[in-house]
Amino acid sequence: MARLLVLTDQIGQSPIPALGLLPHEVVGMALETDIASIKPAPDVIFVDATIDLVAANRVCVGLATREYRQPILLIMSDGGLAAVTKTWGATDLLLHSAGPAEIEARIRLALEPGDIATLPMAPIRAANLVIDESSYSAKLGSQTLDLTFKEFELLKFLAAHSGRVFTREQLLSEVWGYDYYGGTRTVDVHVRRLRAKLGEHEQLIGTVRNVGYQFTVKNENDDVRQAVEA
Repeated sequence: MARLLVLTDQIGQSPIPALGLLPHEVVGMALETDIASIKPAPDVIFVDATIDLVAANRVCVGLATREYRQPILLIMSDGGLAAVTKTWGATDLLLHSAGPAEIEARIRLALEPGDIATLPMAPIRAANLVIDESSYSAKLGSQTLDLTFKEFELLKFLAAHSGRVFTREQLLSEVWGYDYYGGTRTVDVHVRRLRAKLGEHEQLIGTVRNVGYQFTVKNENDDVRQAVEA
């Protein structure tokens, strides 16, 4: 897990929402904060250039000329791309609409090879199912499942906590986030879609009546389905 510093003047919101979906420590501070006193030092610095290009340029140039040399990733809007040059001193850039897989890849490339923070998580394996977070893919045998992002995140979360029962409210908090205002019915809909895509392995997502859902792997000799729709 890497420690990420996001310098932004967007109070109360992230300039790159998908960053919060990754398993890193994220700290947000004002755009022109003096980071010299920040302890522990961040592994990667994100600079928000989506609103004020002039200020973002000033911050980047200042960071690049300091003794500490953490990678600097610029967060850009489409309209600001034409203004960026090598003189900014940024390591890389990405659009504010970038997805978690792209953000993770750019963090990994920005950090030094062999850094613990860049090591990919081991795939989650259960029965014939393999969930690979590094490529955001899930395979059932040789077949790659066609999952939406939230379907993948829900399946990954449940599989990573195999056997543990989660209420719908807990799943909303863990997968959709605290700022999600939809109802718990959203969880039921996604579980139903996941089961349909898992086909004959739909029992991997079990229902605990009046409680919620769990990921469960059935014993080979167990002929009783462990999960039934509530």
